[in-house]
This record gives sequence, C-alpha cells and structure tokens, in this order.
Amino acid sequence: MRRREFITLVGGAAATWPLTAHAQQAAHALGVPLRVLNISDDLDLDAAFASLVEQHAGALIVSASAFFFSRRDRLATLAARHAIPTVYQSREFTSAGGLMSYGGDFSDVYRLIGVYVGRILKGEKPADLPVVQPNKLELVINLKAAKALGLELPGAVLAIADEVIE
Repeated sequence: MRRREFITLVGGAAATWPLTAHAQQAAHALGVPLRVLNISDDLDLDAAFASLVEQHAGALIVSASAFFFSRRDRLATLAARHAIPTVYQSREFTSAGGLMSYGGDFSDVYRLIGVYVGRILKGEKPADLPVVQPNKLELVINLKAAKALGLELPGAVLAIADEVIE
C-alpha cells in the first residue's frame, strides 16, 4: 500500500468514527440492530456484501470516503445484485444506479470554495477564515433502482426530493 493510499484510508476511517458511535447509539435507542462493516479494499467489498446477504440486512448506508466514491458504480451494482436498499452521501452514486443519496450539494460546496479563494486572493490569511459547511443538502432518488428492488416510495418522499431519476 502506498503512503498516499494509507493516509487516505486512515483519514477516512478517523472521520467516520464519531458518526459510527452516534449511529450505534440513532440504532440502539430505536431497537434496530446496527452492524458496522470496515472496508479497505475490493476483496473486503465483496465480503461485506456477502455478509450483508447472510445477515439478511434490511438496508445499507455508505459513508463518505474517497475509496467508496471511486467505486460508486461497483457499489451500486453490488447493492442491486444483492437487492439491498442503499443510501449514499452524494448524487453521483444515485446517478450510477444507487437507490438514493442525501448529502451536501457539491455545486454549493464549490461556490464556498470560490468565496474562500477570493478572500485569500484579496489578502486574508487562510488561518483566519471561518470553517464553513454546505448550506444546502440534497435528496436524490432513483426510481429505476427502487423498482428493481421492489420498493414503492410514498409520494410524500418523492415530493421532498430535490431530484427524482426516472
């Protein structure tokens, strides 16, 4: 494993630890079993889906990571093949055939980056700039994927979606 891949892997894993702990609590309180699968290579990905099928998992949430993003087509294909409803963090997964995504609107993120660059070019020090988060979250639903999974999504859910792929 090269140094850059290792740093990306460790950084991605560290970023998800707090979310994992919180989810284990947004699941225990509801009485829903939660299983966390750590994946770091393509073999782990295949094994994870085999495990999900074996455990009769009702759904899958894929966390944000460069590893997953680079394999979004494969993730969507595996989820469809194993009939596991899956939620992703960005629209690119849904466009690749995934069921739904909910996360930051990247066009809004890019706008924020532009504002930062402008402020730096005008002389502000990067260390003095505030940390900002995306202002807009988006829900994207792929109806073709829903139909393939045998899911009929309520009209109320479709109505709040920012985009519905048909």
